[in-house]
Amino acid sequence: MSARRGSSSRPLPVERPGSRETRDGSGARGVAWRRWSGSEEITLYLKMTADTSVEILQKVLENEILQTAKVVEEHLDAEMQKLDQMDEDELERLKQRRLEALKKAQQQKQEWISKGHGEYREIPSERDFFQEVKESKNVVCHFYRDTTFRCQIMDKHLSVLAKKHVETKFLKLNAEKSPFLCERLRIKVIPTVALIKDGKSQDYIVGFTDLGNTDDFTTETLEWRLGCADIINYSGNLMEPPFQSQKKFGTSFTKLDKKTIRGKKYDLDSDDD
Repeated sequence: MSARRGSSSRPLPVERPGSRETRDGSGARGVAWRRWSGSEEITLYLKMTADTSVEILQKVLENEILQTAKVVEEHLDAEMQKLDQMDEDELERLKQRRLEALKKAQQQKQEWISKGHGEYREIPSERDFFQEVKESKNVVCHFYRDTTFRCQIMDKHLSVLAKKHVETKFLKLNAEKSPFLCERLRIKVIPTVALIKDGKSQDYIVGFTDLGNTDDFTTETLEWRLGCADIINYSGNLMEPPFQSQKKFGTSFTKLDKKTIRGKKYDLDSDDD
């Protein structure tokens, strides 16, 4: 059958019955119809598909959690069974190994303390700096200036961390009294915290940029930053900075790779001094 002249080739909208009743001109009750365009049909389809995808994803996540919990439970059961099967001699040997490990850790702590660890100290000169660095594997040194207010903020946080992380030596040095070191380490911004490992500069914390770019950063944030440089034994999550609220600081923070080094490694041998 040929199409009527002047008729459009565009398909008619789909009509769906509604729930609302109305009256026609004659007063008879009828059912109201509304037109559904093709775009509305597509929107409805996509919404139904999205809802289904969310349900599937939730089921997958629930299954993963259950599987993980099952693995952990099986591991704990195996450990408990292993302990149950040990005789008295084996338990005694295990106890002795743990006691020896604790004793060794305590001896190491005492050795660190004898070298000035466990407190945040100021050293008077550049020559003292070289000696301090040679004695310890991990050293945090704050190059400060008396007239810089932000240096006082840094002092407050480093004092707390020095007591918590005895494995690392925490020092401060007046930048105005150490021009040779500042030039050698290329320190141009105050405050700058130099992170030294095995006698070489490993990394630098320049100003507060890496700490949320705010004067109100927390001690935990500085601790996390030191952990990123592997200069302290950090037990938190290095992948996320512990900011209380990133929106509060009004800045976007780029996550640091643990292996990222901001500056070059400079040998701190004092032969040139």
